[in-house]
Amino acid sequence: MKRISQISPDVYELAEKCVSNSKIDPSLYAKYDVKRGLRDVDGKGVLTGLTDISEIISNKIIDGKKVQCDGELYYRGYNIIDIVKNLNGRRFGFEETAYLLLFGELPNEDELKKLLGLLSEYRKLPTSFVRDIILKAPSSDMMNTLQRSVLTLFAYDQKANDTSIPNVLRQCLQLIALFPLFSVYGYQAYNHYYAGNSLFIHQPVSSYSTAENILHCLRPDGKFKQIEAKILDIALILHAEHGGGNNSTFTDHVVTSSGTDTYSVIAAALGSLKGPKHGGANIKVVEMFENIKENISDWTDEDEIKTYLARMLDGEVNDKSGLIYGMGHAVYSVSDPRAKVFSAFVKRLSEEKGRTEEYGLYALIERLAPEVISEKRRIYKGVSANVDFYSGFVYNMLDLPTELFTPLFAIARIAGWSAHRLEELINMGKIIRPAYKNIAEHREYVEFDKR
Repeated sequence: MKRISQISPDVYELAEKCVSNSKIDPSLYAKYDVKRGLRDVDGKGVLTGLTDISEIISNKIIDGKKVQCDGELYYRGYNIIDIVKNLNGRRFGFEETAYLLLFGELPNEDELKKLLGLLSEYRKLPTSFVRDIILKAPSSDMMNTLQRSVLTLFAYDQKANDTSIPNVLRQCLQLIALFPLFSVYGYQAYNHYYAGNSLFIHQPVSSYSTAENILHCLRPDGKFKQIEAKILDIALILHAEHGGGNNSTFTDHVVTSSGTDTYSVIAAALGSLKGPKHGGANIKVVEMFENIKENISDWTDEDEIKTYLARMLDGEVNDKSGLIYGMGHAVYSVSDPRAKVFSAFVKRLSEEKGRTEEYGLYALIERLAPEVISEKRRIYKGVSANVDFYSGFVYNMLDLPTELFTPLFAIARIAGWSAHRLEELINMGKIIRPAYKNIAEHREYVEFDKR
């Protein structure tokens, strides 16, 4: 097999020229008041659009002053805490959440039944798709498999370029139904061809929820406990949407505004989520905790833990990045509501799995890390655990492979991406095209024989 990854000395030399001639003086960003990352210096996002799909609250105005508060997250005006709290008995909530995000209302029994029927029907992949697309070109990166699967669906869709609302809704519902299969089957192919393990391809069960089907299709015996499926379902709800300003959802809006097809839009959003600054944070948290467990002798010794966290911030240990992964968020300050919801269920699952000592370490670091960060860093807002702090631990306890952590994020977020794509189409305005200021001086052209 011909390799395409070899970097020749000539390319290294050209790369140096690329860097030297493309480096921009950092002071110019301040000079021209450029909002790097579309954020003000205090971290507040630049307003670039309107949405009624979800809302993030991190501060409130009290007596005319902006005051930081416990974070709140709303889907279509409903507090995420209320959505999770009211999932009684054996009811699963991800599908209800997807309905809410797409259609703006909580479904009644008949409406939910109709949606579940559509999702069950749409979980049927085109003939030989798994064999020809997933198994014949396995990848070590499941997000790559997911992107390729989405783009390949274009060739199977006779109305791929039709951007009418009914057709786009049909495409979105199919993607919501198929994302779990693309992800799990992609992992099974990787696990077989790369790791040498037995290949299992289970068909989804029509009566199962999204969370149940993920566990059923992933595990060799197809079996799982209800508490496992329930907690995975909650994880999907918490990751389904998070405002229009996160990188992948903004990508969704930007690419949709060009008038292109659904598969191109979702593949672009997946490309954004694949980036480690966006979708891979929970993997970093798990790796960080493995390092902590190896280097701290007493998991209950607060002084030992604080000393190690301080060394982590100084870039001396772990990956020497100077970061405590899972702590802090671009918007939330006092608390991330998703982390607060998660933490209660994490404790229950740790008891079920016999890993309460490990949970205790997580809880202790959740409390101590903000203290250490405030001592070591000049920060403009509070620091608290974000949803990634616990999600990797949950997935680990559910025996989900690390390779699927980011795809699981995508399996949930496709609901939000779909809602935002539809919202952009329904309110279609101008193509999104921000301004960039050129800082290069104009030069006289040099003829070829004089260079």
